[in-house]
Amino acid sequence: MLRRLHIRDFVIVDALELHFDAGFGALTGETGAGKSILLDALGLVMGDRAESGVVRAGQARAEMSAEFDLPVADDLMQWLDEQAIEVDDDSLLLRRVVDQTGRSRAWINGVSVTLTQLREVGGWLADIHGQHAHHALLRADAQRNLLDTYAGLEDQVKAVAAAWQQWQKARQACQRAEADAAGVAQERELLEWQVKELDALDFNAEAWRELEAEHARLGHATGLLEGVSAAVNVLDEGEQPLIGELERLAVRIAELAAIDPTLQELQELLSSAAIQADEAVHGLRRYRDRVEADPERLADIEARIAAVTDMARKHRVSPEALADVLAERRARLDALLSEADPVALQEKAEAAQRAYATLAADLSAARAPVAKALSEQVTAAMQTLAMTGGQFDIALLPTPEGSAHGNETVEFQVAANPSQPVRPLAKVASGGELSRIGLAIQVITSRAAAVPTLIFDEVDVGIGGRVAEIVGRMLRELGVQRQVMCVTHLPQVAAQANWQWSIAKTQRDGETVSTVAVLDDAARIDEIARMLGGVNITDTTRQHASEILGLTPTA
Repeated sequence: MLRRLHIRDFVIVDALELHFDAGFGALTGETGAGKSILLDALGLVMGDRAESGVVRAGQARAEMSAEFDLPVADDLMQWLDEQAIEVDDDSLLLRRVVDQTGRSRAWINGVSVTLTQLREVGGWLADIHGQHAHHALLRADAQRNLLDTYAGLEDQVKAVAAAWQQWQKARQACQRAEADAAGVAQERELLEWQVKELDALDFNAEAWRELEAEHARLGHATGLLEGVSAAVNVLDEGEQPLIGELERLAVRIAELAAIDPTLQELQELLSSAAIQADEAVHGLRRYRDRVEADPERLADIEARIAAVTDMARKHRVSPEALADVLAERRARLDALLSEADPVALQEKAEAAQRAYATLAADLSAARAPVAKALSEQVTAAMQTLAMTGGQFDIALLPTPEGSAHGNETVEFQVAANPSQPVRPLAKVASGGELSRIGLAIQVITSRAAAVPTLIFDEVDVGIGGRVAEIVGRMLRELGVQRQVMCVTHLPQVAAQANWQWSIAKTQRDGETVSTVAVLDDAARIDEIARMLGGVNITDTTRQHASEILGLTPTA
């Protein structure tokens, strides 16, 4: 459940620290006092999109944080572990900061997270039903999503949609093959010739690098031999070999070192130089013996290089990329060969259709009993909401070829009176009837949800009197299993709450700010009286308020 909500500099809220109780709580107050603002702030903490206008005038940023008890949910614990978010005291602290430009940052238990992550974790913690939620029930997609979500069919719905896409792609491939047969044949012939030509070239990137190195050696063989021979001549084969001179100098300096030992180190350097020069001569001779001019081999290499270079120029790539070109052309050719085979294409399309049909049939079978059960529950709830004899039905209307959503469309149908046949909800429900039906659906589906906190924002609009009292009792019963909060203008609903807050606007230092008061029994009588009587609150009104509250069972 929600334990605490902290808000600072949000719209007309300067600073609020709210602590919540379990059960059913009512948030009341004059229109525009800021009741829904509290829920908007909570929505931002749970990942709703932010706008720059949410920051209180004259302030740099708005800050919101909400502390929740950690629900008992293995999938939530796994998610937190995957995000490396630690939980120390069985609670989760969600925090959001929004600046004047609308940019925001978010944290969960001190760990910086994205809005997507914030929305994901919020889905386990609380469910907010907006004041216009019942209007969404007029949309076919909202009706289908509500049924599938209530039935827990999200994974099956995704699988059906994916299978539908695969089937459509296969069908389109068949159609393209028929329509573009001539163009495909021409492209296939070109690719076959290109692949054959590239295969014949037998290009290999590593062999190409070795070939370039060998070409460099053979192309400069004469210069290499001349340079190496000149070096050998200077070092050991000339009239005054350098090695001999170094050896003689080393001997002479050794003699002098016997007189002056400080020359010993220099003598060792000369001896070392003579030894290294001798080793260099041996290496140069071996290289000279190995390198020889080979005009025929050079010609072969140059012909190979020319062939590779011409092929690369033809395909407008570097020689090193020819292997990638071959792989690309071969893959495209394989695809065309597959696409050009009408039998194979048709078999693939039929297999995709069968896979879709199986998944769609399973989805239909899963939807049917849930649609029936939910229809019966909403119909039963309508009898208590001043719609005696009314009927609610979730019709699963078959579609001939199916769709990405399955083999049927989902349509909410209703008959407000026993003498009327059921018709689409969007065509027959009045505003008041729609509000009552929508509220019944929200309460019933919420009972089945695992979310521990449920929040209703003026969902009781369009009802009153006895029906309002019944709605209040429904919410109170729901509050036995869940933490329930409701923003309401109806005294009959508020009187059923286990606890009640009053939200008001006040002037402080020339600014309008929103304040929240936790109401005790006496204050609740005054607030219920205000909701009953408006501006002029009489003793009679207070007595009426006391009677309404007296009808509330002891929590």
